[in-house]
Amino acid sequence: MAEPQPPASRKRFLPDLLGMGSFAVIWTGQVVTLIGNSVLRFALVVQAWTEDHQATHVVALSLCTVLPQLLLSPTAGALVDRVAKRTALQLADLGGLVAVGAMTALYFTGGLQLWQIYLVVVVLGASAAFQFPALSSAVPLLVRKEQLQRANGLLATAKSTADVGGPALAGLLIVTAGLGAILWIDLVSFVVALVTVRLARLEEGPATAPRGRKRLAADSVEGLRYLFAQPSLRGLVLVFFTVNLVMVFGFAVVQPMILARTGGDVSALASVNTCIGLGGIAGGLLLAAWGGPKDRVRGMMLGIVGMCLSAEIVMAMVHGVVAWSAAMLAGALLMPVVNGSSQSIIQTKVPKDRQGRVFGALMFVAQISQPLAMAVAGPLADHVFEPQAASGTGLAGLLRPLAGMGPGSGMAAMLLIAGVCGVGVAVWGLARRRVRDIDLLVPDIDTQEEKV
Repeated sequence: MAEPQPPASRKRFLPDLLGMGSFAVIWTGQVVTLIGNSVLRFALVVQAWTEDHQATHVVALSLCTVLPQLLLSPTAGALVDRVAKRTALQLADLGGLVAVGAMTALYFTGGLQLWQIYLVVVVLGASAAFQFPALSSAVPLLVRKEQLQRANGLLATAKSTADVGGPALAGLLIVTAGLGAILWIDLVSFVVALVTVRLARLEEGPATAPRGRKRLAADSVEGLRYLFAQPSLRGLVLVFFTVNLVMVFGFAVVQPMILARTGGDVSALASVNTCIGLGGIAGGLLLAAWGGPKDRVRGMMLGIVGMCLSAEIVMAMVHGVVAWSAAMLAGALLMPVVNGSSQSIIQTKVPKDRQGRVFGALMFVAQISQPLAMAVAGPLADHVFEPQAASGTGLAGLLRPLAGMGPGSGMAAMLLIAGVCGVGVAVWGLARRRVRDIDLLVPDIDTQEEKV
């Protein structure tokens, strides 16, 4: 007689993770390389600033990272679908290895200049454009369907760990060892990532055969077409884009708001930023242990509501480092749940041979909102909301009872508005049956395959 199986509710977290062997191998390599990249990014910001203490150089460095990811994501996703996922992951890491290797050679030969740093960062940004669709579309090949949200949670934890540990480690290494040691560390981290991808077992079908340059151009936009062709996915992407737009609009003024309200206290800003990273780590671990909400769309929308309430609305209304840190920690804790749920929806609803280009399109939608929101937020804060708050006029003056008075209150009003808009978008998503009931209206890929 077969032994009775324990009920699903008694399943334990550790055995579930131990069953994710190949994913754990790749995840380990990703943690190492993400930390190495975070250390190098921080060091390069310091290097750019020390050239002539111009903020323009620092901003240009950020643009060199973001713009290649934004522009190349659709094409990168299409290319990911044309090769084996292992190959795509290796090419992304190899691009970073070559770029950092060239920078290391220039540094030790005494020829490293600022323009060369920009060029290397562009190549690193291009490699990152391949990394997200390659890794996201590889996850369904590494874990069972019921483990997807756990795996996505662990990936979020890896990124947050790098965001917290990277700058701290970089600060120590800049003082004790210098840029040369940091470059060597990042090189080793890419090697570790390449080795772990090689060691992991990936069971995948044949990749889409190359079909020429014209077909590649068509494939580059096919991810967007696929997302917008289905009403449920189109509604989900519309929510995703709009929430990103309004939340980035608000988050763009968080750091200057804190500095304005504390009289330029950098330690206060550092404390809040640390709590954002810690919240991301905790949220990723929570998702990995919990497995995520069964109703993924409702979980995602309620997570967005929670993020907007805590990290934007409450953040705008409270004062003091402790209150700000708590508000941002709570918001960051929910972010992996939101992102993990949205990624697992794509991983189960989109055919595996199209996931690369769809994730590339999703990354494009996410990235394009950032420069748009940032470009608008800065001038509005400087020339509209802060003057209105100071004079008690306009929308900022109307929101004084909630956003407060004094320096930074205009930016707090912007954060408050962004939070209310984000909640409204999430509620709209829940009210739309095509979005809310996506699991009923769009069958999972394995279900579709069984019917064929």
